[in-house]
Amino acid sequence: MSKARITFGMIVLNGEPFLRYNLRAIYPYAHQIIVAEGASPRAAHAATADGHSLDGTLQALYRFKAEEDPDNKLVIVTAEMCGHRDGFWPGEKDEQSRAYAERATGDWLWQVDVDEFYHPTDIERVIDFLQQHPDTTCLCFRAYHFWGGFDYLADGGLFWNRQYQGEPWGRYRRVFRWRPGYRYDSHRPPTIVDERGRDVTRRRMRYADALGVRMYHYYMVFPHQFAVKGAYYQNQPWERERGRLQKNLALLHEVNLQNGLQIMDQYGTRNWLTRFQGQHPTQIEALRADLAAGRVKVETRRTDDIERLLADPRYAAMVRAAARQERLRAWREHLIYLLWWRHRQRLVQLVREQTPSALIKHLPPALQRKFIPEHRRRYQEQLARYQQSIRSGDMV
Repeated sequence: MSKARITFGMIVLNGEPFLRYNLRAIYPYAHQIIVAEGASPRAAHAATADGHSLDGTLQALYRFKAEEDPDNKLVIVTAEMCGHRDGFWPGEKDEQSRAYAERATGDWLWQVDVDEFYHPTDIERVIDFLQQHPDTTCLCFRAYHFWGGFDYLADGGLFWNRQYQGEPWGRYRRVFRWRPGYRYDSHRPPTIVDERGRDVTRRRMRYADALGVRMYHYYMVFPHQFAVKGAYYQNQPWERERGRLQKNLALLHEVNLQNGLQIMDQYGTRNWLTRFQGQHPTQIEALRADLAAGRVKVETRRTDDIERLLADPRYAAMVRAAARQERLRAWREHLIYLLWWRHRQRLVQLVREQTPSALIKHLPPALQRKFIPEHRRRYQEQLARYQQSIRSGDMV
């Protein structure tokens, strides 16, 4: 059986200090690594005037290409290369994701963010699984979400919510079957369609939980991540992200009993901090060693407030009570998904795929909209509300 050829696709803006460690982590397993660097318009606050990273990420990519790419696996893509003269990627990461997907030549497309890592043995386990199950169209991962440092995790209802990443228990769609004619349709959630425009993402979806594999997501480890991510998500048209920057900065300043269950608050969930007891992936340990030795200089968050909070028995009691309630809510939503939404989605997809496009054009506009995939329609509706709130001066 031939080895699974994997194209790793990454979009990145201000990827330091993770970038080189991530590239080193995936390099031995890659058929190809394609990195689309730069900003979308809503990330202009964190970019240069011509749409590139402020922290030297683009230069670091070219340096890696020159010094650590003996097999010529790394492909660097910028907005200018795709005809966007101002240097910014249009849209909200869709075009940027399509840029690496269009250049993929592997049998599998593995989407990876710069702050997402895996144990080497877990990557090997995934590759073996893909070889043995070539009918898989998508492999999803649950994640450890690191917050405030390398020793702490954020956990709770948000990360168990299907709306978080589009799949049960907040799983991330990350590995996709890739064939000639396939294309990347949307980034939220990641969706692959075939040459006829049919969504193939969920056709043979499987979960890496069964393999004992998890993603390690270092999404809020350093102070600059709190500020940059907060500003970016606050600029999106999603009502749930209003005031995100202020919320992030307040939590960066201090966590305590008053806000300790509000680490994330989307969809009305409660989320909290726990101590990480496991082992980090190899390249994260290398990064930590370089930070300790001063070879990498990045501001780190103070942790005395986190330690006080985790040592407080009142917080432990609050977490236990919240966990019971959030778990019940998550199971209720999961059962609704199994009994209703999953079957409804399959029926809707079947109707969309089988209805001739010539017939759709003759339908009333309201019915035509029903043939737009739900994730895209939902984003368009949110964007329309966001634009209306700007015009009315009702932004908060």
